[in-house]
Amino acid sequence: MRIILFILALCTLGISQVNAQEYYKSAVGLRLGYPVSVSYKTFINEDAAIEAYVGFRSYSYLAFSNYSSVSIAAAYQIHNPIDEVDGLQWYYGGGASLVFNNYPVGLDDFSSLAFGISGYLGLDYKFSDVPVAVSLDWVPTLFLGNTTYNSFGAGYGSLGVRYILSE
Repeated sequence: MRIILFILALCTLGISQVNAQEYYKSAVGLRLGYPVSVSYKTFINEDAAIEAYVGFRSYSYLAFSNYSSVSIAAAYQIHNPIDEVDGLQWYYGGGASLVFNNYPVGLDDFSSLAFGISGYLGLDYKFSDVPVAVSLDWVPTLFLGNTTYNSFGAGYGSLGVRYILSE
């Protein structure tokens, strides 16, 4: 959590010298976080965007071998410009996800499907001279439908890097 706040502060201070436009129509790229995801983001008007992404993660649980999950998520985000920095916006919103788990043999009491309800809080920056947008967000999520995931996870979020398809 401290790392995310530190990176948010660096982004706010470090890019204040760069000029950029505040709005783009759609972009595709990566969300480098937990989980690593392929992302598509489109603005439905100047203040609101919809983002959809598919993620993958692999990890170990107790003494069992590695297992993996694939997630499909979508979010509705409200964007607000930060007037002091052209091209920088902060956003908040909500979304949902489905997580498909692949457990090793011996974890029969765990469901292979979980449902997540997420909140979003982040920064989005569009460069003026290259068709690239970057974002940094925090995505706290409540998971339901799985004994592993029947919990609240505050450690989710990502650094997003997207190629702008249209402005």
